[in-house]
Parts: sequence; C-alpha cells; structure tokens
Amino acid sequence: MRILKRFIIVFVGLFAILFGGAYFLPSTVIVSRDITIAAGPDKVFPYVNDLKKFQTWSPWAALDPEMKIQFSGPQSGVGQKSNWQSKKSSVGSGDQEITQSIVNKRVATKLDLGDNGTAIAAWDLSPDGQGTKVVWSFKTELGDNPLMRWMGLMFDRMVGSDFEAGLARLKMLVEAQK
Repeated sequence: MRILKRFIIVFVGLFAILFGGAYFLPSTVIVSRDITIAAGPDKVFPYVNDLKKFQTWSPWAALDPEMKIQFSGPQSGVGQKSNWQSKKSSVGSGDQEITQSIVNKRVATKLDLGDNGTAIAAWDLSPDGQGTKVVWSFKTELGDNPLMRWMGLMFDRMVGSDFEAGLARLKMLVEAQK
C-alpha cells in the first residue's frame, strides 16, 4: 500500500510539473534562417513574391513531387494564394496567401495549416555588399494547449533545416540566372 501511495504521489507530482511547467514556456514560436545571395534584391524578389516560383525552390515541393497545388488570385503579390494537398505527413495540406509585398524588400504570407494551426511567414530582403541577405521567418501562436507549448520547443529543429534547404535552393536558382 505504501508503494502504491508513493507511486501515485510521484505520478501526480510529475503530471503537475509537466502540465504547470508548460505555462512558463513561450506561447509564440519564431523560426528564422538567413542566407546571402550573390545578386541584387531585384533578382531575388520575383522568387519570393510569386507562390508559383516559390514551388521551384520550396523544400516541401522537393519532398513530394506528387503534391497537388492550385493557385488563385493575381499572378504575383498581395492576394495570390496557393492551396496544397499532400499524402505525406512531412508536407501536409494547407493554404498560403501573400498578405504583404514591398518591392525588393519584403513579402509576408498567411498560412493556414488546418489542424496544425495558422502562422505568418515572411521573406525580408536587404542589400549585403554585392548581394542580398534573405531572412526567411515563421511565427505561430501556440495558445494555451500545454502539449503545443512543449512541442514549441522543437519547432526550430523541425522547420529550421527545411528553411536552410529551401534558402540554399533559392540561392542556387537566383545565382544561376546571372
């Protein structure tokens, strides 16, 4: 009986620490990666301001060549939208819409990832010597769900390597256009 009582106390204590501790973790996750491309912002901007061109360097498009993608809205810029559906869990399904476009400086998008929530992604371009520094960022709110807050600790590792791969592909594409 004494062992069972100790087990219950330890179990309840661990549960309280894990559950309560989640509320000391951030409720917002930001992931960011950058790369410098040996080309001016005017050469990089078309690749981030057009979701169709984004597919040519997207790390997720490379993971699932059979992914179904539909585009709507203008040819590029604010209002252009993509909807993708993939059977691969590493790619998933969702919508992305360009919500901000500042020529040769910034493109921001709203992401709807279905059951996985919503997020804001952005590409910020700035001159860097003879090239352009591209910063790709992702921001999402985790809310009050304690499990999501613990998962938030892993977002940088989960998404960061995809951002690095995508930026490397973007660099290769833009620099090959010279």
